[in-house]
Amino acid sequence: MIGTALVRSLRADGHEVVRLVRRAPSAPDEARWDARARDPEITASALEGCDAVVHLAGAGVGDRRWTESYKREIRESRVLGTTAVARAVAELAKSGSGPRVFLCGSAIGFYGDTGERRVDESAPPGTGFLPEVCVAWEAAAEPAVAAGARTVFLRTGLVVSRRGGAWGRLFPIFRAGAGGRLGDGRQYWSHISLADHVAAMRFLLRETPDALSGPVNLTAPEPVTNREATAAMGRVLGRPTVFAVPGPALRLALGEFATDVLGSQRVVPRRLLEAGFRFAHPGIEDAVRAALESDD
Repeated sequence: MIGTALVRSLRADGHEVVRLVRRAPSAPDEARWDARARDPEITASALEGCDAVVHLAGAGVGDRRWTESYKREIRESRVLGTTAVARAVAELAKSGSGPRVFLCGSAIGFYGDTGERRVDESAPPGTGFLPEVCVAWEAAAEPAVAAGARTVFLRTGLVVSRRGGAWGRLFPIFRAGAGGRLGDGRQYWSHISLADHVAAMRFLLRETPDALSGPVNLTAPEPVTNREATAAMGRVLGRPTVFAVPGPALRLALGEFATDVLGSQRVVPRRLLEAGFRFAHPGIEDAVRAALESDD
């Protein structure tokens, strides 16, 4: 979802984009890469001549119930994929033709459950499965960092879009008038519109003297509770939001993943704001309306 939107935005401004695929390439803009890090030279040949690399690949956290095998897939798809790209960037750096900037996917899951506490990029990692995955995910980019590529970790929040992700599943439910809070609704949801996420990535791709590196939170300036997000969806869509899913029911349906759905993450984008980035959709209603008006 995010990658497709970024590709569309870059191409609209005349940039040349190469998409990495794990199968045999079937289009002129595709190149094969080794997502399991077995042969960094394959990935390096795909990246040769690129000014920047954006790596967002990883198995969907909420796509399936968290069995031990799927948890392993969530972790390995991120860690091994990042290792492959980072080694390729480092390999190219030896010849002086490596990308100057590497945007590497990550997530606000890094911080774990923050409760009522507002956290920014200076906060330490939390505890649990997702924080452990995020720590390993970011550590896998070390070859690119060591090679001198400006590396940014995109700690992404909940992207408000009809096209995919967690919010993509919510829109049809709320449109049907069956939407409501999850649990007690007091947990914080750190959201960002898809348009702002793409704009933030493009902001981070720019080569300026004060260009950012390291962790950057991609969330709107003011996180909202699940109860507030539910009310905003109802107002924008003109639908009732009287239903609620009790915590025990969520745990029965989602298993271990329910702990994260019911957990609270009050994450703010301090570094983006200090660097001068301006959000087009800072509020939750702004983000929901943007999803309805611009997603196609």
